[in-house]
Amino acid sequence: MTTETPTANYKIGNERLIQITENAARKLESLLQEKGKPGGALRLAVVGGGCSGLQYVMDLVDGPKERDILVPISNVRLVVDPKSALFVSGSVLDYSEDLQKGGFKVTNPNALAHCSCGESFAV
Repeated sequence: MTTETPTANYKIGNERLIQITENAARKLESLLQEKGKPGGALRLAVVGGGCSGLQYVMDLVDGPKERDILVPISNVRLVVDPKSALFVSGSVLDYSEDLQKGGFKVTNPNALAHCSCGESFAV
């Protein structure tokens, strides 16, 4: 009896879906090494919530799940589910060490409005 893990059926995306700046790629690579997941990925999802109706959720994961889109860029991997991909297409993921608004930030050309705190958006 074999105990093979089924392989997830996912698609490969590219920088037209989302771009990752060099700062974000370096930080992501560092975080994955720190968490013991050097072959892992950053999952970027869009969920309902926040002042403007939609917000980003990011998490470190082992890899893509069924139907995900895997975007390998700059020696790191980003995973987006198909529904979130509709909202983030053409976006840029950046990272900043700024004390006030530091961390990962998505610049999204599809967002028509942002809340004043910068944590949510509307399309």
